[in-house]
Amino acid sequence: MCGEGSVGVSGPSVNSVGARFYRMYAYFQFSLKLWWSARLVDGMADGTISDRKADHLELCAEGDVGFRETSTLLGCVRLVHDALPDMKASDVDTSLTLLGKPLRAPILIAAMTGGTEQAERINRDLAGIAEERGYAFGLGSQRAMHVRPQTASTYRVRDVAPTALVLGNVGVVQARGMTTSEVRLLLDDAGADALCVHLNPAMELVQPGGDRDFSQGLATIERLVEGVGVPVVVKETGCGISRGVARRLRDVGVRHVDVSGAGGTSWVGVETLRAGAAGDEPSRRLGSALWDWGIPTAASVALLAGPGLRFETLVATGGVATGLDAARAIALGAHATGFARPVLKALTAGGRAAAVDLLAGVEAELRAAMLLTGSRDLAALRRAPRVITGELVAWMSGP
Repeated sequence: MCGEGSVGVSGPSVNSVGARFYRMYAYFQFSLKLWWSARLVDGMADGTISDRKADHLELCAEGDVGFRETSTLLGCVRLVHDALPDMKASDVDTSLTLLGKPLRAPILIAAMTGGTEQAERINRDLAGIAEERGYAFGLGSQRAMHVRPQTASTYRVRDVAPTALVLGNVGVVQARGMTTSEVRLLLDDAGADALCVHLNPAMELVQPGGDRDFSQGLATIERLVEGVGVPVVVKETGCGISRGVARRLRDVGVRHVDVSGAGGTSWVGVETLRAGAAGDEPSRRLGSALWDWGIPTAASVALLAGPGLRFETLVATGGVATGLDAARAIALGAHATGFARPVLKALTAGGRAAAVDLLAGVEAELRAAMLLTGSRDLAALRRAPRVITGELVAWMSGP
């Protein structure tokens, strides 16, 4: 592990008695809420999905769900300082075209939520920010929208983001059981420009009542690439994508990938806490063992940016929390970077203004890193000299 790599999102010291008490109290409150929610739902499948979405939002905004030991390894990327950049700060150009749409900066407010009233407010706030600042915006899984059509409004953001790049979202397991036309209807209803197909086997294994059949995933992806009619982005959910999986995706026509690597939010951790609160001890134990499972974000980006794959779009999400993180990911070969939990936490704690302030800081850091590496644009940053240290060296020399 490299010392500069962040593990999750910073919070109270784990050595603090007050912090431990706070986490115990918050966990008790969450357990009580989940127990009461389960009594109200009484086993109804459609309610269970909405309750799970609400639980995810609460845990990501307030819970201790970062990776415990695994780092993004972005701290293992040292950008080489250019003491003579020979340009103005205003010459730095962060613009790009992503999935056919122009962006002012390589920032995706990444997929998080949908299906509840709270999710609707969050999606509209964040999509509006993406529209104003020239970012991309990703919807959370549209499974709830498919199962419960009455939740469709929670995914509709086009009135506040008429020109932004909006990415729809469906799980590969759910897509397997849907026709291509049904998937396309979800995208059209939400006004999405592209489709993210998310892979989450580790999360599902720990989730109480989660999926256990992951067969025919590659065939499902191939069918959607060929027939859904919009760009398809294959993304993980916090465990990263290996070079071997990337080759298989490339072979069936996938040209756009979001690594969603390890080191930020542990979705296994989220489901572990939910399992514990629900009294599912076997799932809780399994989740505790797998909490740090995955390929670090920097490693996944570096492996997929290597020779022989050449994806048209490579997005780095998973623990990307700062503009310097974004610069390091781009220097490794990413075209854009995704921000999820830090933005949600800022929005929850301080409202829209706090989220905008956080993202403005990200942009300022990215622009500074570009100037200080002599990179006029993002293509130059991908070619900028960098030194790789620590564990990332081993990952990059592997298969």
